[in-house]
Amino acid sequence: MKKKLLLYLLCFSQSILSQINFDKYQLPIQKTSEKIILDGKLDEDTWKTAAVGKDFFMITPVDTGKANQFSEARVSFDDEYLYIAIIFYNNSIKGDYVVESLKRDFSFGKNDNFLVAIDPFNNQSTGFAFGLNAYGAQWDGTMYDGRSVDLNWDTKWYSEVHFDENQWVCEIAIPFKSIRYDETSAIWGINFSRLDLKASEKSSWAPVPRQFPSVSLAYAGALLWETPPPKQGNNTSLIPYVSENLNNVNSDPTTNNLKVGGDLKYNLTSALNLDVTLNPDFSQAEVDQQVTNLDRFELFFPERRQFFLENADLFSNFGYRTIRPFFSRRIGLNVPIVGGIRLSGNLNENWRLGVMDVQTQKDELAGLDAENFGVFTLQKKVLDRSNISVLFVNKQNLNSFQTSREKNHFNRNMGIEYNYFSEDNLWDGKLLFLKSFSPIEGQNGAVFASHIGYQSTRWNWRIQQEYVPKDYSAEVGFVPRTNYIKLQARGGHLVYTKKETPLLSHGPAVVQTYFYNTSFDKMDRTTAINYLFNFKNRSRLSLGFQDQYVQLQSDFDPLRTGIASLQKGTMHQWNTLSVSYDAKPQNRFTYSLEGLTGGYYEKGKRSALLGEFGYRFQPFLELSSVVNYNQIQLPAPWYDNSFWLLGVKSNLTFTNTIFFSNLFQYNEQLGLWNFNSRFQWRYKPASDLFLVFNSNEINYPSQTRGWSLTLKINYWLNL
Repeated sequence: MKKKLLLYLLCFSQSILSQINFDKYQLPIQKTSEKIILDGKLDEDTWKTAAVGKDFFMITPVDTGKANQFSEARVSFDDEYLYIAIIFYNNSIKGDYVVESLKRDFSFGKNDNFLVAIDPFNNQSTGFAFGLNAYGAQWDGTMYDGRSVDLNWDTKWYSEVHFDENQWVCEIAIPFKSIRYDETSAIWGINFSRLDLKASEKSSWAPVPRQFPSVSLAYAGALLWETPPPKQGNNTSLIPYVSENLNNVNSDPTTNNLKVGGDLKYNLTSALNLDVTLNPDFSQAEVDQQVTNLDRFELFFPERRQFFLENADLFSNFGYRTIRPFFSRRIGLNVPIVGGIRLSGNLNENWRLGVMDVQTQKDELAGLDAENFGVFTLQKKVLDRSNISVLFVNKQNLNSFQTSREKNHFNRNMGIEYNYFSEDNLWDGKLLFLKSFSPIEGQNGAVFASHIGYQSTRWNWRIQQEYVPKDYSAEVGFVPRTNYIKLQARGGHLVYTKKETPLLSHGPAVVQTYFYNTSFDKMDRTTAINYLFNFKNRSRLSLGFQDQYVQLQSDFDPLRTGIASLQKGTMHQWNTLSVSYDAKPQNRFTYSLEGLTGGYYEKGKRSALLGEFGYRFQPFLELSSVVNYNQIQLPAPWYDNSFWLLGVKSNLTFTNTIFFSNLFQYNEQLGLWNFNSRFQWRYKPASDLFLVFNSNEINYPSQTRGWSLTLKINYWLNL
């Protein structure tokens, strides 16, 4: 009875914590008439009189008291900038700061860093996050779902860091034109967090339970505007570019292409933005990391193109990871984009809008039509942190030179979803309905999916179901599998140690997944059991067992090398044992290792060793590598096969504005060799010069080789 009462009290205390945060942790912000010089020294009078957010709370390793390493936060503003100043004291533990390099959007867990989460609409769901590591590398992204950050977003802001053995100091200036906000709101949500790896401690100004990210908006404090934030007025940015590209494919004569284009950003309101792009060029986008693909279905790779990134959650997060009615990487996949227009942002505190239209070129030599892609989405906040969204996606062939059946081809999707997030962040859920429309018979199906989940400090569980019929079609989406009913349940528990031992927590996790066809005939079953050990130095050990049953619904090549395929309808069952370990990130040499052994299709055997290794010569050079080895034994005609996957990357950061990265990849499964060299000089905030060299050779499914050299310059001009 006492244990039950304690559990109820714990849940109740966490459910009211977010309310307590907002009412108790309040930081007034005053306007300054003084010129703030960004030097990391805080010697202006503004900082001497500003209100101080201090007495940070520890998040990890435990969230039951104040942080051992002291921190202080101050804020101010003028007509142009929002200013933030932070002092991080080394009063408890001194030592060398831990950073990877000076690269932008650094890995959170491998750097001593500071983050600030800003919720300008006070909706505990969307906002912006900015951060710095101890050597001044910048980190920024847009926030969605109240705790997730999209680091692909990039904007203009300024910062400076100054440090010694006793403290490190951040000074930040964020232009009001770089963010979206409600000019009439006198209260913004805000929280400041610190990760100190030498002390193995994460802390925040307003307390956050340790199972959640430190930037969780449900637990933010309040920024009180004694004077309203300035009106943005006209906010127009022009970002023209010029690009020169040399390329050679399969030893054909080298071609020389000059491209000119650009982007226009215009704020219709302080929170609603219009983006226009003409003849966009994405040559500077980072290349995808290679993987060994032993899965039956298509793999997911994230969007990296800048035009699609602001408010991307409105468009691309609709549905589930494997039921996405809109996936922007389908656009411009094989032909260039002529232009596009996006309207996205907040209409007010409760409504968000997204409209997009993109046009691609026609390629008669490749037999590809010009296509138009249109997307409309509208989101309404309900209850405290939940929302209802509707989505419409249209893909339309234009100027077709193909057969009459294909001339007027279109593929459309309509959907509605309800996303539930409890005020305390412990509960989440979703109800999803989608319907596809096409002139082709058998492509007009409807999808229904849902889940409910719970995550506390010690317990987490989730139940999910999906119904995706064979006749559902999303040509602009990511739906790698159809004709199935999925039922999944998972649960986990962590036991926290009380003794002074290296072990922080440990506990089991179980996942049970069933796949049936839409006639409810069993197709797949997976049972996964893991036991996790979390250590106070931030290292982790996991032991796992998996039992898998598969009934193939189509022919499948188990090696994906073209030797032979297993027949549709055949049944396969095997077990796998695994162990993985992630080393502590404080060391200059870091690594993650996973080993697994067990069965495979057709009563075969599979053993694998998967590793990631890194070494830093901080703050200028970071070396990292991926080394994966798979050995698979199968009967004839496959016999014994092994695949190496090697990736070696170097990030050389001369300063926090000059970056030189090199990536070499070898994928034995595809016979692929790839080398990417990328020089970037950020000569002004958000304005860059790129020099990019790519070389590729691939032997499966067909032999292709080539190289390209691109010089690109863009300039962010505020009009």
